[in-house]
Amino acid sequence: MKLTDILPVEQWIELENEIHMKSGLNPTIYDTEGVSITRTSTFPNTLCPEIKSIPKGQTFICSSAHQNIAGDAEERREPVVDACDAGLTKIVVPIYVGDTFLGAAGGCGLLPEDGEVESFLVSKTLDMDEGKIEELAKSVPVISNDKAQNVAVFMKERIKAIVAAYLSSTDMA
Repeated sequence: MKLTDILPVEQWIELENEIHMKSGLNPTIYDTEGVSITRTSTFPNTLCPEIKSIPKGQTFICSSAHQNIAGDAEERREPVVDACDAGLTKIVVPIYVGDTFLGAAGGCGLLPEDGEVESFLVSKTLDMDEGKIEELAKSVPVISNDKAQNVAVFMKERIKAIVAAYLSSTDMA
């Protein structure tokens, strides 16, 4: 079973749009390998596309954060709100049908209210001038801890409703 068995890609994109409208995050629906099934991006700042455009940034900042946080969410079977190595908020909500893990819904790209962009680490990872990273970091909006938790709950409830609709349509409930 895979994510597109319970909802077509177009409807997963609609969920991503809902997440973005509610939170401002760059939302993504991931399969069990941590790969986006929608191939869409809605960057909330100018720093994230710069990080993702460089293979080392994608690998050592974005992908490693997703693997760690998604692994935690999968194990807990609950949403996890944490930060990537760049210091930006990342929310991951696991998607289960029964005991079958299908992937995760996530969002990232906003600065926690008590955080800061890790300009030095990002500049070293990307082999880029730290001043340029600091300039790009000015474009990163802040998300309160309460709002991040509320977005995680919203995502969890939307996933729960999607899974319930799937189960009722297949009479597996």
